This record gives sequence, structure tokens and C-alpha cells, in this order.
Amino acid sequence: MIAVLDVCSGNLRSVERALAHVGADVVVTRDPEVVRRADKLVVPGQGAFGVFMRHLAERGLGDVLCERIAAGTPYLGICLGLQVLFEHSEEGDCAGLGILRGTVERLVPGDPRLKIPHMGWNQVRAKRPLPGIRDGDHVYFVHSYRVVPADESDIALEAEHGVRFCAAIARDNLFACQFHPEKSQAVGLGLLRAFAEAA
Repeated sequence: MIAVLDVCSGNLRSVERALAHVGADVVVTRDPEVVRRADKLVVPGQGAFGVFMRHLAERGLGDVLCERIAAGTPYLGICLGLQVLFEHSEEGDCAGLGILRGTVERLVPGDPRLKIPHMGWNQVRAKRPLPGIRDGDHVYFVHSYRVVPADESDIALEAEHGVRFCAAIARDNLFACQFHPEKSQAVGLGLLRAFAEAA
């Protein structure tokens, strides 16, 4: 069973539908006990970093999330579900979960013709082979901030919006992406299918 954590995210139901479409046994929950029993975890996120962290704390989900990740439960984070893994965000000057070392910084492309938020289709470059996504695939982004991992070996995919930035991380049981697989059509469904079907 895949638990999709309900943290008042705007993309919650579309992530649920996309996982169900690829055949996953999925439940949307804000119950820490359901999270503890889940085989895999998905944390979607759209919105403000500080609000997201507050909802995690209020629902008792932050601690159980850290506990399950430390125990090796497969984790897929989407957008804010990527960002909250890190130690600190410039957005609201707010602490994250600190599971990975690094920060979340405003995406500043340095070219006034490039708009923020970075919104739309963009190509990713793979730094290593990954199930469900290939070097050069196009995926859908909506974000104004980017993660800056302290350990560059955590970076699995990169993209560019005036500057190169981390589009996804992968380490052990963690995979988390800045883009939205639920909005990325066949590529996104392939990534979700690979996560759902992985042993």
C-alpha cells in the first residue's frame, strides 16, 4: 500500500489519480498510524514551505515521516515533498526536516526574460540511470525555489532555467523531484509506475 500524505497540497488529488492510473494500491491519509503501516510513501506539495512544515507538525506527520524514512521505507517526494527533506529554506526563513544536508534557495535565473516562477515544460539531464525516466526527457515544473544539496552525489537529475539546478535527488530509499510527474504525461506516469512497481 502506498500512502499519499495529505498536507493540504494543491496537487494531492491529481497525484492520487495518477498513481491509481498506473495500478498502485493508494490511500490518501493524514493519520500517522496509516503512514507507519504503509509500504511506500508519497509526499506531494504545492504552496509555501513554512505552511507545509506547520501542517506536517500539526498533524504529527513530520516525526513519523523521519522515522519511516530512517527505517528504509521507499519515499517519493514531489515539489515541496523534495524541498522539506533539506535543512533550511529561504522561503520564510524556515527549518526543514533535515533528512538531507543542504538548503532551499530562491531560483534566480539572472536573465530578466526568464520568468519566476519557472512554469512549464523543461528538459532534464540524468546524472545516473534511473527507472522510469531518461536523459533528455521533458517534464513539467512549477516552482520559484530550488534545492542546493550539500552532497552533489545526491543529485540525480538537473535542468536549466537560466541557471542549472537540481531537478531530482536519489539516495538509498529516497527519490524526490522538483517537477510534477502527475502533470508530466507519459514520462511522469512512467516514473510513478516505476516507483509503484519497484520491489
